[in-house]
Amino acid sequence: MKSKLKLALVSLGLFGCVSTAVASEFRVATDGAYAPFTFTRADGTLDGFEVDVAKELCKRLNYTCTISAQEWDGMIPALQAGKYDAIIAGMSITPKREEAVDFSIPYQNILTGFATLKGSPLDTLPGTGETIDINADPAKLEALVEQWKPQLKGMTIGVQTSTIGVAFLEKYLKDTIEIKEYKSTEQQDLDLLAGRVDALFANHANFAATMSNADYKDMHVVGAGLRGGVFGKGVGVALPKGDTKQKEAFDKAIGDAIQDGTIRELSMKWLQMDLTPSAN
Repeated sequence: MKSKLKLALVSLGLFGCVSTAVASEFRVATDGAYAPFTFTRADGTLDGFEVDVAKELCKRLNYTCTISAQEWDGMIPALQAGKYDAIIAGMSITPKREEAVDFSIPYQNILTGFATLKGSPLDTLPGTGETIDINADPAKLEALVEQWKPQLKGMTIGVQTSTIGVAFLEKYLKDTIEIKEYKSTEQQDLDLLAGRVDALFANHANFAATMSNADYKDMHVVGAGLRGGVFGKGVGVALPKGDTKQKEAFDKAIGDAIQDGTIRELSMKWLQMDLTPSAN
């Protein structure tokens, strides 16, 4: 009887291998408060670039996925505890995070920097309009940071908590600025508008989404856009440590979605810029 049952399970693809993981619900965590990457609509549904990426990858892998909002600073612990099977939430691949989780290949290559309101002393922050790859030219960044310090001295900078933005500010500017952390980008945007912070430090695509709101018509990006270094290797799907079969599956799905232009289409739809790794 056991042999017959085993044979039946094998024939249905429910015995062993990755099939066991995909036969049931696949649970994906995302951040519901980081528009345009992920946000929660008035009816409680999740939407945004990361949500569309998650749905696309699940479709390609024939996974039945449930996508749930999880506070950013609790995402990796929740994945490690088995609450989720993957994180698709704009999470950058950094050495520190790689100690805790495994990552797929990148599906997004982001730019990060400062934004402020017009009329600010930071309007003329050096490097505006430039892009610096820290890995390719670390000396250029070091020189630029020294140029920034006199203008940033004593300023309060808003940034989302537990992000690589915090890591950058603490590494390069902690003795120059006051760092004010927020649970969501919406909260930090409102504080910039209210004058409770002098500038924000976040993803350029996030700034673009905020500036599309008429209330933020005086907001603009200042200083250079940054990638590499503490910002990691790009954005990937976070998976439990040692889940090599899931990593291989997601790597292939992402590679295919980049090759056929799907990631670019979603990037242009939500971010109004092409941030696929192959485009950078």
